[in-house]
Amino acid sequence: MVFQTNSLHAASSGLPSISDSGFSTTPQEEYLLGRTWVRMLRGSARLYEDPVVVAYLEDLLWDVAQYSQLTDHRLELVVLDNPTLNAFAVPGGIVGVHSGLVEAAQSEDELASVIAHELAHLSQRHYAAQIDQQRRNQPFLLAAMLGSLLIAAADSQGGTAALSSTVAANQASMLAFSRQNEREADYIGMQTLTAAGFDPAAMPKMFSRLQANARFGSKPPEFLLTHPVTESRIADSLNRAANLPTPDPRPDAIDFDLVQARIIANYAQDADKLLTSLASKPKKQDNDTLRYATLMAAIKANKFDLAAEAANEMSADFKQKLPVRLALAELNIARKQYSKAKRELRAVLKLFPDNYPTNAIYAELLLHQGQNSHAIAVYKKLAEQRPNDPNIWYNLAEVQGLAGNTLDVHIARVEYFMLTGNLDLALRQLKFAQRTPQLTEEERSQLEALEQEAKQIREQMKKVM
Repeated sequence: MVFQTNSLHAASSGLPSISDSGFSTTPQEEYLLGRTWVRMLRGSARLYEDPVVVAYLEDLLWDVAQYSQLTDHRLELVVLDNPTLNAFAVPGGIVGVHSGLVEAAQSEDELASVIAHELAHLSQRHYAAQIDQQRRNQPFLLAAMLGSLLIAAADSQGGTAALSSTVAANQASMLAFSRQNEREADYIGMQTLTAAGFDPAAMPKMFSRLQANARFGSKPPEFLLTHPVTESRIADSLNRAANLPTPDPRPDAIDFDLVQARIIANYAQDADKLLTSLASKPKKQDNDTLRYATLMAAIKANKFDLAAEAANEMSADFKQKLPVRLALAELNIARKQYSKAKRELRAVLKLFPDNYPTNAIYAELLLHQGQNSHAIAVYKKLAEQRPNDPNIWYNLAEVQGLAGNTLDVHIARVEYFMLTGNLDLALRQLKFAQRTPQLTEEERSQLEALEQEAKQIREQMKKVM
């Protein structure tokens, strides 16, 4: 895919752009640094595993990114299983979104506005400026800052503790951008948002929502700790939005509602209470999204007849949407009606053979059916398509174990441990693998290459830990 870049520059806003400034850290060094950080993050935070949600957010990220000022589109999305309201970006193209932020947004435009804002921080290399400043002023604090930043992304309390134990209290400000950087990210992010076909007014709306949450909640949203929002910033963004065109509603925005319904059902402490709340909402003849939310909540509550009833009431066109077809397959898996689920999933795969969430759910079905060899083939295909997805490698290791493939279990575990920053465990698994009887020369070469890769990653991690 060829990505376009927004030709508008911060200079036209009267704001200084630092994207062309000279930094001691090169973009390639930032890339390697970011990939090291994300290994640390995966090893310390829970990842959100719902492939439908992850695929949607990845598509949204790429949709927005192609209109950004990024020149390096080697992006990687991390979706954290965390109900707090937060998103973040790390040098080297790492963009993180907490599942709680998706749940809190009131529209796809609002969610896209946060992503556009984070991409603007990356394109203007605001993190690089912070890192350079730290290197000049207090080089020995660099590793502590970077480690604390990622811990804070995963767990705000843990991040605060890490800062308190490794850095003086006033160093907490390192995690927050300057007002100038925030204004620049607002301006450029809003330009990106508009170019991508989203409503520019969504950005001040989202910021106002986060600020209101901080005012009436027990503590401010984590996003505000690193991206302070002031009344003047909201007023500025409202003024900018008023001078930008409002696009027509996006035809695929309904997918946001479906993804949000999945997250709400997943986090429901009382699925029966959620079903009662959904049932109390006004009934509309065309309210298919409400029926989908009921379907997901009913699956969570193990009320499969109610879920089937909600599905039967959906319109024929709505049932053809991919998230709906996958939800119907998930319902049939939950009901142990595996043949029905297989027919649905195979029909989708015939149209979209490489679709990530469909293949992931299909692999889950195959495991339920005891078809381990077939499941291995699907997970291997997914691992080739998504080599940086630790969940896929974890599942592949599990099913290789069920199939009794000892060497392949070790290899999949090595890949998983490398992706989650557990290099000592990766090297230990390699030692076990190298003891496998009757290894071929090709297998020995593969293990040696993995060992060299693991050692190289461990050396890179030592530089930032």
